Amino acid sequence: MDDISHQKLLALIAQDYYLSQLSIADLSTKYHLSRYLITKHLDEALKSGVVTISVNDPIARNVALEAEFKRRFDIPNVAILFNAENPAEDADNIVQYAAMQVQTLIEHAHVVGVAWGSTVFSIIDQLNGKIRNDLTFTQFVGDNMKYSSVAGTRQMVEKAAARYGSHYVTLASPLYVINDQIRAALPQEPALKPAFTQAAQMDALFCGFGTLASIESIPVWQEHYGTIFPNVPADRIAGILYGRPYDIDGNFLNQGADKTVGLPLDQLLRTPRRLGVIRNKFKTDAALGALRGKLVTDIVLNEAIAQRILAADV
Repeated sequence: MDDISHQKLLALIAQDYYLSQLSIADLSTKYHLSRYLITKHLDEALKSGVVTISVNDPIARNVALEAEFKRRFDIPNVAILFNAENPAEDADNIVQYAAMQVQTLIEHAHVVGVAWGSTVFSIIDQLNGKIRNDLTFTQFVGDNMKYSSVAGTRQMVEKAAARYGSHYVTLASPLYVINDQIRAALPQEPALKPAFTQAAQMDALFCGFGTLASIESIPVWQEHYGTIFPNVPADRIAGILYGRPYDIDGNFLNQGADKTVGLPLDQLLRTPRRLGVIRNKFKTDAALGALRGKLVTDIVLNEAIAQRILAADV
């Protein structure tokens, strides 16, 4: 068979397979070829360019910028979206894409940690989960005490579990407890122990990037800032993650006097997948510090925010 005839055969088989959706068995019968040869011809059609496959992703990614992030920050999983033609759509695109990433994480997980805040709330709103009896959502730190907010810590766990008809456990404690003896004893309290136990088994967690403003917006934490974060100058805080403040290099600033109720940092940072989402350009320093400190394993953002982060990384 000459080359033109062979290419024509490849095209015919490919059209029947991809467009007419004939099975390998049907093609074998139609062309009097073995199933092995049909499969071999389909592979050759792809490799030779007779068949090309394109994916029309409604939210396209800047792979060149992603490669630069991976090189510079040594982060395994990066999704940087192209800026939308309408800037008003950028934040929605980030949330929509992040929700798809979170959904994929959840599909392969049994215990998932959920943070709080408007970004997390918006992501959960986009989830389309199937009923999972083998899945548990958990708090991994105490409650931020935004009881009047639908984006509070406990509410997020309940909201995520409702999407999957799954189990959830909450941590009925404030985010910060000043008394060291009380805080140290809390993991053994019967009402709190399930959350600590589940959090220690997390396969994944997802969160937004917080700033000092997220702490200052809660009166009781603002009033007792100096006691919660002793010897931590406010101007050194680049971001708040997992309830703890960190600097622009990703160093947690309260490790010697951590008043946070929740999974210890060393355990928390052993969670295999920790996905952070940033949709606000004013949180550039928070994202940069988290990247430098390897506080997350996955990040979703857009190219405008990514460029700001790279410009700040000097």
